[in-house]
Amino acid sequence: MFQQMQYFIAIVNNHSFTQAAVDCHISQSAISQQMKELESQLGVKLLNRKGRSFEVTEAGQYFYSHSQDILVDVDQLIKKTIKIEKNDEVELRVGYLRSFGTAEFLQTVSKFTQEFPKVKIKISSGTHEELYELLQTGKIDLNFSDQRRALSNEYQNEFLTASEFMVAVNNSLPVEAQKIDVADLVDIPCILIIDGNQQVSEKEYYRNVLGVKSEFVIAKSYDEAQMLIASNQGYLIINQRMRTQLDKDIVKMISLVKGDRKLIQNYYAYWQANNSGYYIETFAELLKQTFA
Repeated sequence: MFQQMQYFIAIVNNHSFTQAAVDCHISQSAISQQMKELESQLGVKLLNRKGRSFEVTEAGQYFYSHSQDILVDVDQLIKKTIKIEKNDEVELRVGYLRSFGTAEFLQTVSKFTQEFPKVKIKISSGTHEELYELLQTGKIDLNFSDQRRALSNEYQNEFLTASEFMVAVNNSLPVEAQKIDVADLVDIPCILIIDGNQQVSEKEYYRNVLGVKSEFVIAKSYDEAQMLIASNQGYLIINQRMRTQLDKDIVKMISLVKGDRKLIQNYYAYWQANNSGYYIETFAELLKQTFA
């Protein structure tokens, strides 16, 4: 039927059986016979013939529109199937959130490489916004990052893990040890570990999502941030996963809340819905298993 669909699309595009036959490199009688067989299989009229002309029926318009989408999908299916057989030509481009750490991600890369040794993996790391831009512009196939936007149907969104937000403060700070409200930190600067290009978007996230009212101070690394905390020059918002990057003898880490609500950071594997494929989906599944 796929071939008949191509013939039908050619007929409608050319509004001519004769020209469609030329484009499809078959005789006019053959293409006419193929249309009769197609209509017989479907049990509906796709074309109302009027002498040498015709009109496309309502059913024909529907079939014409959706046949084009199906044939594009079939073409992609064929190309990706061939790539699997010739996987020495395949490159999988993946990105991970630099601040998250690499343990689970590298385990996944190792497992994937063992299973598909001929697939070349190109790895990028970055901030949330850097990775989002790479994914949007098609420069990476899969992005492992935190959730900062509403989930979109334009992407496949595979949930991986969640971690509670915490605040790292100086040990001498007289605050409750079990939890602290972000509103209670308004008089202390909030430390951001970020480069200059991402400051605006990062500050907006902290203001609008986390509810931070403090002034900001910028650090280039966890070591620099920890020095600022040790000298009572600010606090750092992290999550439970990142607490191992700080020295508990210098800072204390407390659960961060907003009112009565715990603040949770969710992590997903994202990839464009129109770029889904065997290797992308397999990598995402391996990553999910690593977090299970």
